[in-house]
Amino acid sequence: MVLATVKAWPVTARVFRLRRPHLSRRVASNLKVVLCVLVALLLESLLHVHRHAIPRPPKDLDAPFSTQCQDPVVAAAATPRENATLVMLARNNELQKALQAVQNIEHQFNQWFHYPILFLNDEEWDAEFKRVLSSAVSGEATFEVIERKDWGFPSWMDVDAARIQMKAQEAKNIYNGGKESYHHMCRFFSGTFYEAEALKKYKWYWRVEPGVEYTCAITYDPFVEMARRGKTYGYVVSLWEVDETVPSLFRTVDGFRRAKGIGATPNWRAMIQPSWAPWPIRRVLGWFGANHRDYNGDIWNLCHYWSNFEIADLDFFRSDVYRDLFGYLDHSGGFYSERWGDASVHALAVHLLLGPEQLHHFADIGYSHEPFWQCPGNAPGGQLLNSTVLGDASGVSPESEHAIGCRCRCPDERRRNNRGICLNTLQAPAAFHRPTFAQKWRGEYPYTINIPSPVPKP
Repeated sequence: MVLATVKAWPVTARVFRLRRPHLSRRVASNLKVVLCVLVALLLESLLHVHRHAIPRPPKDLDAPFSTQCQDPVVAAAATPRENATLVMLARNNELQKALQAVQNIEHQFNQWFHYPILFLNDEEWDAEFKRVLSSAVSGEATFEVIERKDWGFPSWMDVDAARIQMKAQEAKNIYNGGKESYHHMCRFFSGTFYEAEALKKYKWYWRVEPGVEYTCAITYDPFVEMARRGKTYGYVVSLWEVDETVPSLFRTVDGFRRAKGIGATPNWRAMIQPSWAPWPIRRVLGWFGANHRDYNGDIWNLCHYWSNFEIADLDFFRSDVYRDLFGYLDHSGGFYSERWGDASVHALAVHLLLGPEQLHHFADIGYSHEPFWQCPGNAPGGQLLNSTVLGDASGVSPESEHAIGCRCRCPDERRRNNRGICLNTLQAPAAFHRPTFAQKWRGEYPYTINIPSPVPKP
């Protein structure tokens, strides 16, 4: 038996040696298949990201309306005023903040242009508030109470369930998630503010918040320039949204886009951070509705415009397609089941429905709403220091290279205290001049299109 076993061993060894090349070929073949699949997935991911690239326009499509001081009296007399109003949402207990903001914007702009100011409140106005603010406005002051149908839960909503959801948001420390009035305000400015009776006669509006400060003189008429240059929506600050407040907003807007057959334009793609995940994983993420992802599995970059300042053509908000969009969002329940803000709704809407040439960054306006601000600095040789209309220039910031403001009083030498990443991202469809990869790697983003930020002092 031992001899038989010994004799059998060489035979077994020979069989093993004969089979080993066969097994190696099979493993090699499988490895080739896996490698080919991986390469194919990588190429698909690269192609997917490339398809989301923002094409460079043949020229810059947005530029500051003014790059130095002008004589505001001459500017006001040169062209008729637009059919426009300033709008402030305030409450009676915000008298001092509202007065400060009105006095500030009157000093920096409206003392020369005399636009009316419409004050909105969800409660009856105090006589004292009306008296004080009326005396501070150089144009007409109107005080309107928002109708209950426009400030409150929609008629079809389960109010008890909505309040439970808001309580849950408060328990998670979601910013203003537990404040019912804040949810109402976000819904109002997202979709019903333009229905206010006193606002119906106007084409343009400029939103002003209690407590804001304009830090530069505005010596031209922004409404006239918006109309003359074909602009629809203007903003100052762009930054990231608080992600836990809007987990399903982007997907819901994308659902509307798909339902209406609206294409993914460069302006819309500027809101998207394309996913590097390969197609199967990307599709799964899209199917199961992962936070901030659209139906293709791509991610909203969370960039938006801060809507406490916006100058806009009200015909855009009154359009059928915007009304349809708001209705679609409203019936999803997200203004209460989550804490959707009007700033993100407006930003997603204008990037979905408008072209890049219709958006305007008011780079020449100095603006502060705690905790963020922008301030363009004072244009060299453009401050009209001898102007009796603009008055004493003492205390203004020094003139600086590439600055475009008028009589600015900036907090410091920076042009803004929020990072320029979102502004650069959202302006890309309108920008022929763009920062290089090396500049972005170093965090050197332009102040606005084709205007560099100041070089930091060593």
